[in-house]
This record gives sequence, structure tokens and C-alpha cells, in this order.
Amino acid sequence: MRVISKSVLGAALAALVVLGAGTTAGAAGGVGGGGGGTVGAEADLAHHGHVSLWDGRIGVWLVTENHGPSDVAEATVRLAFSVPMAGGQELPPGCLWSSARVVSCRTGALPDGGAAGELALDLRTAGRPQELTVDVSTAWRAGGADRNSVNDRHRVLVLATGDLYVF
Repeated sequence: MRVISKSVLGAALAALVVLGAGTTAGAAGGVGGGGGGTVGAEADLAHHGHVSLWDGRIGVWLVTENHGPSDVAEATVRLAFSVPMAGGQELPPGCLWSSARVVSCRTGALPDGGAAGELALDLRTAGRPQELTVDVSTAWRAGGADRNSVNDRHRVLVLATGDLYVF
């Protein structure tokens, strides 16, 4: 008999919530150009924005873009913090807590050459760190390949100065 820990089960359930309808789209060829496309098409996703830390608060603003050449029906961006966030915080629609240090957010459809709306998070840390890191990455895309993963993975060191750290 195999025992699954609560944290593994919770992570699996969180992934299902984030993927939601995107799973169906991916199975039906969610990546590709006009008429639904084909699974295995190439799409170059990129995340850009800035992060700021002040007084135990962290602000994250980011935009996800698709540089093509194919459309993406759905994707998920993952924000992993080096310190835990305070509990009980609500997130924008389409986002969920994967753990006390990780937020996962749906991007929505990303047409070739298009961008998802701006994602803005205003979170409280569990303490008042003098610095932290934020790892930004694509956790999932509706199929397809991204041969340029450099622009969708960032590690940002953020000092508690209130300054904007751009990625």
C-alpha cells in the first residue's frame, strides 16, 4: 500500500486547479496557430516585470508575452519566494497558493505576438526580511516547446529598500 503525504496531495490538487480548463485545451491541441494548431508546436513565452520589498511587504508586477510562432491556449507562471508569506492572504482570480512560498497563476490565452494582462501581487511576508529572492518561471504551458527558456526563467534578488528590481 502506497501512502501519499498531505503536502504531495495538496500540490497535486493545486496543480489541477491551476491547470483547470487548460488541460482540456492542451489535450485538444491548445498550442498552435489558427484552427487549434498541433500539440508540439513552438511558442516562446517570456515573463517581464519588477519586484519591490519594503516593510515586510512584497509587490510583484509582471506581464507574460508569447513571442510565437504559435498560439498558446493557456499557461501557468510560478512565483517562488525564498521566505514564507504571511498566511490568510487572498490572491487575484486565477492564482492560488501552492505553498507558503509559492504562488501559481494562470495567464489565459497567449496568441502569437500577444501578451496576457498585467499580474499584480501585493503580499505580506511572514516576517520582515532584509532581502529575499523571487524565482519566476513557466510552470506549465498547453503543450509545445519553448527553445528559448532564458526569457521565461528569472531569479531576482530583492533588497528591502522599496526599490524596483526589474526582470
